[in-house]
Amino acid sequence: MARKALIAREEKRRKLVEKYAEKRAQLKKEGRWDELDKLPKNSCKVRLHNRCRLTGRPKGYMRKFGINRVTFRKMALEGKIPGLTKSSW
Repeated sequence: MARKALIAREEKRRKLVEKYAEKRAQLKKEGRWDELDKLPKNSCKVRLHNRCRLTGRPKGYMRKFGINRVTFRKMALEGKIPGLTKSSW
């Protein structure tokens, strides 16, 4: 499991991106780059990094579910993800 600080940092960035999304889009559309520079750095969407919402693991992230492959497999085998069954042939 990732350090709590890393998980908290990503969540903080995610909130800032949501907060400033409309304002950033408006400033870009109008071409007011000097005002865009004054916004917080972490409000830029590029600075986000995909991490598992449950464990904070950065690798093996599955966008569709928002969790990593290890957690996904564990939850799928326990039946906690609706509509998924273990395949065998």
